Amino acid sequence: MSFTGGGSDLPAFYQRYGGAVLSSAIDKYVYVTVNPKFDNGIRIAYSSNEEVNNVSEIKHHLVRAAMEYLNIGGGVEITTIADIPSRGTGLGSSSSFTVGLLHALNAFKSSYISAERLGLDACHIEIDLCGEPIGKQDQYAAAYGGFNLIEFQPDDSVIVTPLICAKDTINFIQRNTIVFYTGITRSASALLKNQSDAMIEDTAKQRIMQQMVGLTYTLFDELQKNNTQVFGEILHENWMLKREMTAGISNSEIDSWYDRARAAGAIGGKILGAGAGGFLMLFAPEHCHSSIVNALVELRKIPMSFEPLGSRIIFYH
Repeated sequence: MSFTGGGSDLPAFYQRYGGAVLSSAIDKYVYVTVNPKFDNGIRIAYSSNEEVNNVSEIKHHLVRAAMEYLNIGGGVEITTIADIPSRGTGLGSSSSFTVGLLHALNAFKSSYISAERLGLDACHIEIDLCGEPIGKQDQYAAAYGGFNLIEFQPDDSVIVTPLICAKDTINFIQRNTIVFYTGITRSASALLKNQSDAMIEDTAKQRIMQQMVGLTYTLFDELQKNNTQVFGEILHENWMLKREMTAGISNSEIDSWYDRARAAGAIGGKILGAGAGGFLMLFAPEHCHSSIVNALVELRKIPMSFEPLGSRIIFYH
């Protein structure tokens, strides 16, 4: 769940100015199991089932790239299940899958891998090997877990700094956050490519993104001082700026939902992920939540909490 600075993790921006996002891992999971197969074949079970003899025959591009990268051949069975739809929801499902897959495949090889390396390798798989025009924040959020400032340096390095604050501060944010599923899935890659192109060509868009990065550092500093009163307003300002990046980030339907939520008591919010659909996250006093639910009757409220831990091996034999 990214709060501010989304889009600054694209190389078109951070390689020039440096980027930063403030985000938290959430309690929605992708489960990956890797097991030896009785023969030398390869079986992969996800929304589809694949039975192949060679890695090169695998249709799932992330699985194929990960296995090639780790030099894993045949004799393996991989199954995955997820708590939420795997693509187009704005919750970093694909990157979480890639992180979990790399973690499990390394364990299958009896190799330890750190959170830092998981984030780095997941970015390499998705961006470099598979050519996805996406950013880096989801991979590091899934690898590290917790509530963090994630900074993207011009030299391509990434710095993850945990938010150090009172427990009540995190609890307050969590209690006052409400999330709705819009029912709209979309291609994050297409939206992010448009944002990336806009930041390359348009100095006005670059300035907007610089403002969003500035808000990220402001919010991080205020939360370290346990000042939660600015949270909603900074979210709102960030969303107003993000809507200016490209036309596809919002639309009249999303704007209507957001305006109705604000009228019902929400202070700020945003569409999670690249925009245009997925999940709508709002920050509002708890006593306003029922009014917001009533104002957005066509949307489905989804319980969602922060997750302090990142990717982990839960069974190893």
